[in-house]
Amino acid sequence: MEIARFMPFTGIAPKVWPAKINQIPKEVFHDSELFEDELKRIFYGDEWHIIGHVSEIPRRGDFKTFSLGRVPLLVTRGQDGRVRCFLNSCTHRGNQLEPSCSGNRKEFECPYHRWLFSTNGELVGCPGSREFSPGFEKEDHGLIEVRSEQYFGLLCVTLGQNTPPLLDWLGSEVARVLRTVLGGDGQLRLLGYQKVKYASNWKGYADNDGYHAPLLHTGFRLLDWQGGKGAQHLTENGHMAFEAELVPVKDNGFLRDPSLVEYKSGDYKNGSCVVQLFPCTVMTKHLDVISLRFAMARSADVTEVHYASFALANDSDELARHRARQSANLLGPCGFVSMEDAACFHRIHIGNHTPGVAEFQKGVTSLYELSLSVKQNDESGNLPHWEYYRRIMGIKRETEK
Repeated sequence: MEIARFMPFTGIAPKVWPAKINQIPKEVFHDSELFEDELKRIFYGDEWHIIGHVSEIPRRGDFKTFSLGRVPLLVTRGQDGRVRCFLNSCTHRGNQLEPSCSGNRKEFECPYHRWLFSTNGELVGCPGSREFSPGFEKEDHGLIEVRSEQYFGLLCVTLGQNTPPLLDWLGSEVARVLRTVLGGDGQLRLLGYQKVKYASNWKGYADNDGYHAPLLHTGFRLLDWQGGKGAQHLTENGHMAFEAELVPVKDNGFLRDPSLVEYKSGDYKNGSCVVQLFPCTVMTKHLDVISLRFAMARSADVTEVHYASFALANDSDELARHRARQSANLLGPCGFVSMEDAACFHRIHIGNHTPGVAEFQKGVTSLYELSLSVKQNDESGNLPHWEYYRRIMGIKRETEK
């Protein structure tokens, strides 16, 4: 048996990335200094981030809050019906304006000095303004709006100065699959949330692949559930989209109620679609599940994920109940298919505190050239995501000067 011989382990982000395309330095999964740089380059940089769907706030005055890195955001549907995203910060002294995760407000009031803002973002009241500084005008102190775009109701924001248009960022193939996930027209109805915090770096959470599913997930094996034909679609800026047929589940007695895995709303040939958008958003249509997973990188060691489940707006109440039950029990954070994921996220985070590299194998056809052409169950589909990350972070390969 060969005795492992490692280079001295410092725990500091790598200065150089390995030359081989399928090797990832383990330090990137947990280095706290690197996380601070990721906030600047990725989460506050020229990327789009998925923070919700407009169906979560259907009525005028509805709102939800979100965190992009450490930046608090406030998403509202104004009295004019328009959905906007603002910095969740009073424009007076910076106090957090809205502490609740969701709700409905006629106005937003800062408790510190009672500045009052409309749901459209205008400053409509500020006590003592006659004694304010010269030239003060309420019109100049409305909430600061964040650049946003929508794709079939999916709400995307960016803090960057040079972020490309949303459709250019998505790419045509990923956008096509994403539209399928969103029900074809984006007319959705929120069913509810399951919210979890994983003891994992956001990159460990996002590093999901097509190789693991039948091997890790006990539910697939116990149900003898096999997938059909499928494909992965990759982009150079780190997105992945999966499409696969589903084979109907045969009742083998494992489930007391096999209706839980019935497919009531579609064609098995297009039964499973997954879209993973850089940096860490995952959206799934599997059987009757429509799940949008809004991820927040809390620290180098913690990732918070809100599993939001949806029905189509025109679904019957019976079908909506079926979707909610299937979403929570099948593919929720502790669903009987996906419950092993959380354990793996945590164990990836623990195991990668060892020296060396994480190495991809299945589907790797070249050690030095990146390919966007992969098979359905290859893990090499994650490599464009990693290459894009490496370039954004400015880490050179060993072969680069």
